[in-house]
Amino acid sequence: MRFNRTAAIMLRQFYLMRGSPARVLPLFVWVAIDIVLWGFITKYLNGIAAPGFNFVYTLLGAVLLWDFFGRVMLGITTAFLEDVWSRNFINIFATPMRISEYVAGLVLTSVMTSLVGLAVMMFLAMLVFRLSFLTYGLMLTAFLLVLFLFGIALGIFACAVVLRLGPASEWLVWPVPALLSPFVGVFYPLKTLPTWMRMIARALPPSYVFEGMRTIVLGERFSGITLLWGGLLALLYIMLAGIFFVRVYRYASRTGLLARYSAETAA
Repeated sequence: MRFNRTAAIMLRQFYLMRGSPARVLPLFVWVAIDIVLWGFITKYLNGIAAPGFNFVYTLLGAVLLWDFFGRVMLGITTAFLEDVWSRNFINIFATPMRISEYVAGLVLTSVMTSLVGLAVMMFLAMLVFRLSFLTYGLMLTAFLLVLFLFGIALGIFACAVVLRLGPASEWLVWPVPALLSPFVGVFYPLKTLPTWMRMIARALPPSYVFEGMRTIVLGERFSGITLLWGGLLALLYIMLAGIFFVRVYRYASRTGLLARYSAETAA
């Protein structure tokens, strides 16, 4: 794998953003709206709740982590869809670029865009709502890493789905974070879920992150082994998503699906 080819994918996305403010604003605007909205909700809840419990660290912290996960996943899929929308996808794979180099370029692009959004969220949360990340300690880095890995896995999987079903299937991608949020317990403990939902939650790495975050905020003992299991699950999903993407790409190349790529759903 040659890094210069991977860097070319990143460079193309940089030029797209530099030439279009409409692509840059979402990196800041939506994350800022989420932090401000949930920040004032937490202030209201702190005003009516019993003294001694701070909703900022449970709700606002959860929003920050979940938005970061969504930015990682959508960062990969949006970069992929840019090539689909511009009919550039076939041109890319007419070059000697390997599929691993292309996917690596999408991942690195997502790293850059998600870090920008994370920096904005952390700055607003600290400056406006006094969210101290020292409360989470070094585990904050582990939380972000697990969410980052799982976001990569879902992003690659979503790209494979669009590649197989066609551009019209992109509507399947956007609601994925919202569909997962009830199962991973972003805002509530997993014990509030029915048994069948808890079984699904155990297979989703973010559930270990948010359970760990609440445990730390409540001052209870948290085992890092539990989070390690979530990280291993995320790595497993990355491997499975990569295998799935490669298989879909080979199928699309073998059947001529790439040449027939259009705005309609491919059969």
